[in-house]
Amino acid sequence: MARNEEKAQSMLNRFIAMKQEEKRKPKERRPYLASECRDLAEADRWRSEILREIGAKVAEIQNEGLGEHRLRDLNDEINKLLRERAHWERRIVELGGPNYARGAPRMTDLEGNIVDVPNPSGRGPGYRYFGAAKKLPGVRELFEKPPEAKRRRTRYDIYKRIDASYYGYRDDEDGVLERLEAPAEAEMREKAVAEWRRLESIRREAMKAVKSGEVATAGAPEAAAAAAAATEVLFEGEEDVVDEERRLEREREEREQSKESDFVAHVPLPDEKEIERMIVEKKKEELLSRYTSDVLQEEQKEAMAMLNVRR
Repeated sequence: MARNEEKAQSMLNRFIAMKQEEKRKPKERRPYLASECRDLAEADRWRSEILREIGAKVAEIQNEGLGEHRLRDLNDEINKLLRERAHWERRIVELGGPNYARGAPRMTDLEGNIVDVPNPSGRGPGYRYFGAAKKLPGVRELFEKPPEAKRRRTRYDIYKRIDASYYGYRDDEDGVLERLEAPAEAEMREKAVAEWRRLESIRREAMKAVKSGEVATAGAPEAAAAAAAATEVLFEGEEDVVDEERRLEREREEREQSKESDFVAHVPLPDEKEIERMIVEKKKEELLSRYTSDVLQEEQKEAMAMLNVRR
């Protein structure tokens, strides 16, 4: 039995293949210019054909073992097909079809992040890299982000983060500080109460001793200590009184000094009644000048002068 290659090369099989090729219609070429197409369905078909070619070449360019030259050629061909696809999409919109460019994908880096590289290689606006072409020498640097320079914080940035918590105004809201301060507060209150009670007891004993006329002797140290404590307690009130008197004396002296430093007018100033009388006379003169003649005013002045009348 002959092998498959021998069967395909037989005269009968070649004759049958030739007849099938003759029956097929000649392959229609895609128009060089998208503006030559007048049918929307045809334009959509040519766009689909371009997409299939782009998909095949993008799948091929994923192979890193093709070599640098082959990868660059494939990337150029893909970009050429992309530009052609854009022409057909604009032609479809002109013919009344959908706008496919609205949801077109964007270029991504090696990690899959979308980047905006309008003209990375100087080959025209919108040149893109695919697959292994992104790792070629001189291309990887286009997708690397420059390191961000550490900016020194300004005084405004520092103060912007400061709030009431920084100054301790919110320490009492969580209740932690109250629990920590409660024992210390209770202890301080107990000490203050005990001291007040001790002073009150000494004050009462001292008052009793003063009223009864008892005097501590030198041979009784306990009585001497009690007398000294009583004297200290009694004189506390007197010292407070003396301090208050001194404070009042200082305030009185300050007031006297301030009075002496006040401005003193050496010219007699008119009082309120004098000012009112002068205002009334001024208004009378204005009314007389408005409703009487100059001759009448002069006669009135002469009469007042003869009668020795002064306003």
